[in-house]
Amino acid sequence: MEPIFRVDGDRVVTSPDAAGPWDPQMQHGSAPAALVIWAAEALPTPVPMRIARVTIDLMRPVPVAPLTIEREVLREGRKIQLCGVRLKADGVVVVSASVLKIKQQTAELPADIADLPVGLPTPDQCMVEPGNLASSPFVKSISMRAARGRFGQLGAGAIWFRVDRPLIADAAVSQAMRAVVASDFSNGTSPVLDFSEWTFINADLTVSLAREPVGDWILLDGESWIGPDGAGLAMSRLADQRGYFGQAIQSLVIERR
Repeated sequence: MEPIFRVDGDRVVTSPDAAGPWDPQMQHGSAPAALVIWAAEALPTPVPMRIARVTIDLMRPVPVAPLTIEREVLREGRKIQLCGVRLKADGVVVVSASVLKIKQQTAELPADIADLPVGLPTPDQCMVEPGNLASSPFVKSISMRAARGRFGQLGAGAIWFRVDRPLIADAAVSQAMRAVVASDFSNGTSPVLDFSEWTFINADLTVSLAREPVGDWILLDGESWIGPDGAGLAMSRLADQRGYFGQAIQSLVIERR
């Protein structure tokens, strides 16, 4: 399959397959989130570091169109690096993100410190989830397996996600990219409103990682809370087949169709 993005310097060509479920001219949030991670990971660090947290503000709808990347190191330290990444469309900032990297170092932990086990069926034990309620070109890039509930079904749910195509031309899909791509599906994993009657688009995405995930499959174990005044939260614990390793949260904009 063709990649979602082709990057030449700071210029990005976007595939039509980046489109999401809300508008055919608007990217699925997972696509620019993956591009942000790729841009941040490409910035060199003085010592080996990995991404520990990313906060992505979706300033405007991200069009299925050419983009420009701007990136900078905001804080360079011996133990952390804080990066700023911006995506522009026609000179206008559509995504503004901060990415925190932390120094990688071996730590001998107490014997009782271990990953919290998942306790849910593994992907090969789960129902194949077509994701019909999220029907969009980008969803064709993703495999889903329902561990608890169904994608788009009302209430808390747990869904496994796997990226099945290249995201950036000539670049591997990193483990942090896998985590953020899955995380932007949080609002569809645990909706509390009917998709046919309501929209609940996320205005941001924050993902925090205690460790990098292992393997291709990422579990979102999620729930959503809706307030009375047009805002809500979609929250997910992230896991791989080894155990839980992170969390994701989206701020939702609630509107009737």
